[in-house]
Amino acid sequence: MSRCTTVSRSLDEPVSGTAATATTWLLLEQPGPWGAKALTSSHLDPVLGRALEAAAEGTGVRIALIRRPGRHADPGRPAVRQVYAAHTVPGRIWLHSATTRDPRRLLGLDFAALGAGEHRSFGEALDGRPHRGDPLALVCTNGKRDRCCALLGRPLATELAASGVRGVWEVTHLGGHRFSPTVLVLPYGYAYGRAEAHTVKEALHGVQEGRVVVEGCRGCSAWERPGQAAELAVRSAAGEYRMGVLSIVRTQAVRAEGEILHREVTVGHADGRRWRVTVAEGASLPPRPESCGAGVLGTPARMDVLSVRELRPTAPEA
Repeated sequence: MSRCTTVSRSLDEPVSGTAATATTWLLLEQPGPWGAKALTSSHLDPVLGRALEAAAEGTGVRIALIRRPGRHADPGRPAVRQVYAAHTVPGRIWLHSATTRDPRRLLGLDFAALGAGEHRSFGEALDGRPHRGDPLALVCTNGKRDRCCALLGRPLATELAASGVRGVWEVTHLGGHRFSPTVLVLPYGYAYGRAEAHTVKEALHGVQEGRVVVEGCRGCSAWERPGQAAELAVRSAAGEYRMGVLSIVRTQAVRAEGEILHREVTVGHADGRRWRVTVAEGASLPPRPESCGAGVLGTPARMDVLSVRELRPTAPEA
């Protein structure tokens, strides 16, 4: 059977509007092997994993395990683990870090507050602090979830680390296996698909310059998928690549006879400009494997931008 990435490339499936959604990412270092559902099938206590999943549900926080690039023979329980939290919504973007000897301390976090962009509980529970180092590049490498992530993600993570790129971690799950290698750049939350080393390096360099690299970009995790596609379309149309200046103001479904025809997404700029972007949400055809582990063929959702129109300053919000 062909790999899911091979089929996706052959069908020229667009990557825009396919990023995982999360306003805040919480990352816990867990060396050693990972299972398909890593929070409960790694060497992390599964009781703790289930409790963390329950605590994060519905809060906008997405939890993932991370490990340093390299071999993953079981090293035993680490004495000290690295922990990161990153909020990705423009206007409140931050990245904090901490270390802990007891991952159960994560249950002391206020997940609702973290999802809303308040980091106080992170510092209180974990002695956390603002991360003043390099941005993070998280490369999905969980082969138990999808073999493409291991076959394509691990060599990418190894290459980046070997070439001296700092802030590189392997991560358990970013969604969109068929776009492997997939990479998430924090703190701004832009995800990339079919990533190559030069693209990741450019994206990290862009973070340091306050600039978004749109090549291979799947979207910003702060927004739902129509908003991800709309934001990237506005960047391309307006030539606006500065980070943190665009936000999704509103998304409205346009219906006919109860069916959603498309979505009208209003994208706002920090300088007051606004754009109306028409996004059609359809199914990718023909049916294909959404994952190498999937037992049936699927038709994953795709976001097609139909139009981008800049609004006049006095135009009323529909």
